Amino acid sequence: MKKRTLGQGNLEVSAIGLGCMGLTGGYGPATDRQAAIALIRAAVERGVTLFDTAEVYGPFANEELVGEALAPFRDQVVIATKFGYAYEGTTNLGINSRPEQIKAAVEGSLKRLRTDRIDLYYQHRVDPQVPIEDVAGAVKDLIAAGKVLHFGLSEASAQTLRRAHAVQPVAALQSEYSLWWREPEQKTFPTLVELGIGFVPFSPLGKGFLTGAIDETTTFAQGDIRNTIPRFAEDARKANQSLVDVVGRIADAKRVTRAQVALAWLLAQHAWIAPIPGTTKVHRMEENVGAADVELSAAELASIQQALAHIDVQGARYAESQLRTIDE
Repeated sequence: MKKRTLGQGNLEVSAIGLGCMGLTGGYGPATDRQAAIALIRAAVERGVTLFDTAEVYGPFANEELVGEALAPFRDQVVIATKFGYAYEGTTNLGINSRPEQIKAAVEGSLKRLRTDRIDLYYQHRVDPQVPIEDVAGAVKDLIAAGKVLHFGLSEASAQTLRRAHAVQPVAALQSEYSLWWREPEQKTFPTLVELGIGFVPFSPLGKGFLTGAIDETTTFAQGDIRNTIPRFAEDARKANQSLVDVVGRIADAKRVTRAQVALAWLLAQHAWIAPIPGTTKVHRMEENVGAADVELSAAELASIQQALAHIDVQGARYAESQLRTIDE
C-alpha cells in the first residue's frame, strides 16, 4: 500500500484508509461483531494503516469495536477518533467542546480503544459556544501529556483552521469530498496548501452512490441515514445518475470498478489527500484498497473534469438540521 503524509508532523498513513462508522450502524443494522473485527484485521493485512472512528458512533460501540480489532496491531496503525459532544450515559446531549469536556472525553476514548495514545484526535464539529483557540489549547495540553499525537478538525472553515493552527498545528481536516461534493476545493484547499495541512475525505464514494450500486429504485433499511438525506430522494438519485454514468465509462475502459475510479480521482487531486471509504464487506474493502494502484491519465482526469462541469448534482448533502452544525 502506498503511503501519504498528513500535516507537518510526519503523520504517515496508507493512501486509502478505512472509515469504521458503518460497522456499528448508520447505514442499517450493525455488522456482526466478529465479522466486523475480521474485516478490520483483513484491512491491516492488506496494508491499511488509517482507521477512523468516533465516540459518537454508537455512541461508544464503534470505538470499542475498533479497539478490540486493532489491539494486536496497535503499533502498526494510526487510530483517528473524535470528540465534541457531551453525554448522559449513552444519550447525546449535543455539541460540547469545552476544554474540561475534551479532557474527560479523551480518557473514555483511550479506554475503549485499548491504547495509551490517540494518533489523530479530531474535533467532530466546531462548537460555536467555545472559541477554537480554547479547543486547540486543550488538545495541545493532551499532546504535551502524550495522550494525543496529532490534532485534527472536521467540517471546519478556513478561518477556523487558521485560528486553531495558530495555537496547535493541525495535521488534518476531515470533511466530505468526492466527485459529487467538491466544495472543499474552493473553500478550504487553498488554506490547507498554505498551512501544510492534510485532508481526509469522508464519504469519498458518495455514501455508496458513486459505486453504481444505487439507483432511483433502491430502498434503504430502517435506520439508514440516507433515508434523511435530500440527495438520496428518488428524484435526486434519478437526476444524479449521469454522474455515475461518467465514472462508469472510464471504469469500463480501464477494466476497473466505479468505486476505484472515484477513489483514484481523489488521490490524483493532491498528494496530501487520504480518503477513508467505509464498508461492511471484505471484498469491497479489497476493491477500495485496490484503488491505490489505479492511475488516471491526464486525459482521463481532463475528461472527468469536463463532464463534471456540465453536471449539476441535485439535492443537499444533509438534512437541514445537520447542515446547521457545519462551520461556514
